[in-house]
Amino acid sequence: MVKETGYYERLGVKPHANADELKKAYRKLALKYHPDKNPNEGEKFKQISQAYEVLSDTKKREMYDRGGEQALKEGGSGGGSFSSPMDIFDLFFGGGSSRNHRERKGKNVVHQLSVNLEEMYNGSSRKLALQKNVICDKCEGHGGRKGALEQCLSCQGSGMFMRIQPIGPGMVQQFQSLCHACQGQGERMNPRDRCKTCNGRKIVREKKILEVHIDKGMKDGQKITFHGEGDQEPDHEPGDVIVVLDQKDHQTFSRQDEDLSMKMEIDLVESLCGFQRPITTLDSRTIVITLHPDSRFQMCSPASSELEAAKVPVWLMSTDTTPSW
Repeated sequence: MVKETGYYERLGVKPHANADELKKAYRKLALKYHPDKNPNEGEKFKQISQAYEVLSDTKKREMYDRGGEQALKEGGSGGGSFSSPMDIFDLFFGGGSSRNHRERKGKNVVHQLSVNLEEMYNGSSRKLALQKNVICDKCEGHGGRKGALEQCLSCQGSGMFMRIQPIGPGMVQQFQSLCHACQGQGERMNPRDRCKTCNGRKIVREKKILEVHIDKGMKDGQKITFHGEGDQEPDHEPGDVIVVLDQKDHQTFSRQDEDLSMKMEIDLVESLCGFQRPITTLDSRTIVITLHPDSRFQMCSPASSELEAAKVPVWLMSTDTTPSW
């Protein structure tokens, strides 16, 4: 018996949800409430990340189910093993969990691509248009004339402004804020020396079209990574573009791993006397389902050659996991 259901409710799943259901729920919510997409939903993003961190860990989940959040705090697991919700997000989407790594490499850009079951069965190719930051060609990422950058005198090159405020006898409080003069860069440039193309930002926006190859047998939630196609910024390695496949519900078939299933309603006469019904497979073939009078409620064996041929192909990862475009 689960004592609390708050974490499950945050992810929109039942307390008996399995690992795959938790992953799918977290993936959709994390992409929806990510700060890059919804800057005002930072608290929501933090809550769902905290819930997933606990429920995705078997020991923490058992502890939470038995005693709720209080049990996690008493067991020393209340704070989690990640330093921030972004660590959970990066680890989940393959961006790594090291904060230092994120500082050396630009942020990964995650896109959710809605695909139907036919595309996963037969394979498909889709074009994805996106806007990305690229190094300004005009100034080569310097922001203006070479050598025009000078140390910010307001913050002495630190990019931060320190303010000390007395709060009582012998007591002071120190505040740290972003330097407005240089916008936290630690450097300033005379406006007349700024690049006219990027206005001193060192980067410009550019439209990029990626061709996403959906191979036969790929699964819901599968990630396709375009290495180095994320935003560019000076002195950083470009991040990746990660496309996450989101399988749409099908009106006829449902998928379980490599198996396809469907529900068929029959009336009493058909169940007693038998019937034949044609169904159209995902690759547009026609298969006839037959129920003989003496078979009662037993349908055709799934091992028949025609039904076996209708199963979802098994996706095999090639040696080169970087899609071409």
